[in-house]
Amino acid sequence: MRERPWQRGLRRPRSPLVGGRRILRGTLRPMTEALGARRRLAWLNEAGLRIGTTLDLRRTAEELAAFTVPELADGSAVDLLDTVLRFQEGDRVRGTEPPRLRAMAVSEIDGLDLAPDPVGELSVHTADRLGLRCLISREPVLIARMTRPDYAVVAPTPESADIMRRAGVHSYLVVPLVARGVLLGLADFVRAGSRAPFTQADVALAMELASKAAVYIDNARLYGREREHVVTLQRALLPRSSPSTPGLDVSSCYDPAGDPAGVGGDWFDVVALPSGRTALMVGDVMGRGLAAAATMGRLRTVARTLMALDIAPERLLARLDLAARDLEEDQVATCLCAVYDPCGSTFRIASAGHPPPLLTGPDGTASFLDVPTGAPLGAGVIPYDPVDCPVPGQSRLTLYTDGLVRSRAAGLTGRMERLREAVGDGVPVDGSVCRAIIERVGGDRSDDAIVLFAGVRPLGPEGDVYVRTLPPDGKAAGQARTAVREQLVKWGLDDLVDTTELVVSELVGNALRYGNAPGELRLLRHERLSVEVSDSGPDLPQIQHADVSDESGRGLQLINMLCRRWGSCRTPGGKVVWAEQDLPVRTGAAGPR
Repeated sequence: MRERPWQRGLRRPRSPLVGGRRILRGTLRPMTEALGARRRLAWLNEAGLRIGTTLDLRRTAEELAAFTVPELADGSAVDLLDTVLRFQEGDRVRGTEPPRLRAMAVSEIDGLDLAPDPVGELSVHTADRLGLRCLISREPVLIARMTRPDYAVVAPTPESADIMRRAGVHSYLVVPLVARGVLLGLADFVRAGSRAPFTQADVALAMELASKAAVYIDNARLYGREREHVVTLQRALLPRSSPSTPGLDVSSCYDPAGDPAGVGGDWFDVVALPSGRTALMVGDVMGRGLAAAATMGRLRTVARTLMALDIAPERLLARLDLAARDLEEDQVATCLCAVYDPCGSTFRIASAGHPPPLLTGPDGTASFLDVPTGAPLGAGVIPYDPVDCPVPGQSRLTLYTDGLVRSRAAGLTGRMERLREAVGDGVPVDGSVCRAIIERVGGDRSDDAIVLFAGVRPLGPEGDVYVRTLPPDGKAAGQARTAVREQLVKWGLDDLVDTTELVVSELVGNALRYGNAPGELRLLRHERLSVEVSDSGPDLPQIQHADVSDESGRGLQLINMLCRRWGSCRTPGGKVVWAEQDLPVRTGAAGPR
């Protein structure tokens, strides 16, 4: 067809429809990008509400993994450096040793089973793994479209690589978790099936999400580290083992609070006293954290030193109150002290503002003891009134701190009743008894809890204790020597007869001269042989310097040389002076219990 003259040099006019589409696309593109950016911002804002709801490391990692599926990926996993989980700095991946990571959380869409690292297990990222490149560079690593060799550098094992390939995984993204300059671990994501591969926009979105989540994870790390430090200090200041306790089976348990702000201040102690007596103490500093734990350690040290010098609980609390008032922290504390005498099977108990102990009878019935509650230590209100509580055989005494019975969700009266039921019939009497009591009481606790459990038992069928009242005159020494000789022969301790006769003669002689008159002779055979003589005198004996010409003053020097240790302590009626000797070791025969 020939071109007409008027058509020469002219273009054919475009259709108005084609131009309108282009204008429409140009107008909609910014709107679409704005809507996409708004959706991404809304999604990231939602992450702040759904991630970091607690200060638990594992829970925070689980929330991160679950939040990204299926919105961002078909499968995700979060791994943290093992040093982070041990509350150390995580930026230690440039050495010769490959980094060790622990799988914390895994999330996948339904039907996608990629066999990742089991949660809780350690994995090592070697040089051929993409994760190591991400950890070292602290930059994301993207494989938009995976080829066959890529599965080997992504999956932890060849078997896992085959599973990923058969599951249709075709795109992989790994991003580092860095907060406040500390490398914490990494999070990786996969897409499978017909879903579009990851793009650079997805990388930017994942990095933004990882940056927010890493702060929550780091908060949990710092929170856990603070709690670990306080708990470590608290446990270090508590006794690691209990001494031998004649006539008592003692168990203890310390259960720290989940909140590090609630840890610190609770303490207990078990002190072996002369003549088989045992002191049980529990206390609670009215404060929390490192300061309370440090104060607790100082008070426990003072209490243990005082208890070794004075077996009367009321005297201990009075002196401990003076010591508490001298502390620079100006803190107060509660304390309960119970001294058990296996000879009379009695507890002497005094309390400084502490919750009352529980006594469980042989029939399993538990009741709170009516102990006068004095003022807390450091308040300056003394004296303290003790009570003497005879207990039958197979009874059990339970001491505890108030963290066991205080809860946000229940009243104190109901919690005390629950504790009374927990220590009643059916509670195990082995080493797990204290843990069982804590589990039985349960509840939402916000404070430390200590349980100290003491079961009364007979000393032994062979009569490990011998008690005799001595006359208040010169016949006391002879009768004491005769009683010692006969009892030691009966116990098979003939090798100790001569030494023990000399020791008891000196003790009775001092009681006659300086203590008005001897009261009671007591022999106890346990891990050592203990000899004790009581009197009503107020003055405690001390070793004197004796010259060559002096006719007296050498008795305690002889006792000090012949015995393993000796000492004296005041009682409500006067004092007792005691001395201990090691039992002879018998070859080829079982030694004394």
